Amino acid sequence: MRLSPEQVAIIRQATAESFGPGARVWLFGSRVDDSKRGGDVDIMVESGSPIDAPAFLAANLSARLQRRMHGRKVDVLLLAPNLRHLPIHDIAKSEGLLL
Repeated sequence: MRLSPEQVAIIRQATAESFGPGARVWLFGSRVDDSKRGGDVDIMVESGSPIDAPAFLAANLSARLQRRMHGRKVDVLLLAPNLRHLPIHDIAKSEGLLL
């Protein structure tokens, strides 16, 4: 995993602030592979509760994380009971790491 312990803590804290302490965060994409270089940070936030205004909340979390991580681009995917389940959600869970 190509995230520092500090970056993991930042992601977990910001996610809990936005979605509550029960939200789970998955890192997926190129940052999971230690042999790759560069790339943005791809995370999936999994909530057991419905999420209102998902586009706003995902964009807000992405912006907050980018500020806290010195401009590192962060893509945020949401998974919740009221949101459409897509194949990317399965990929994030099967190939990703739970932070």
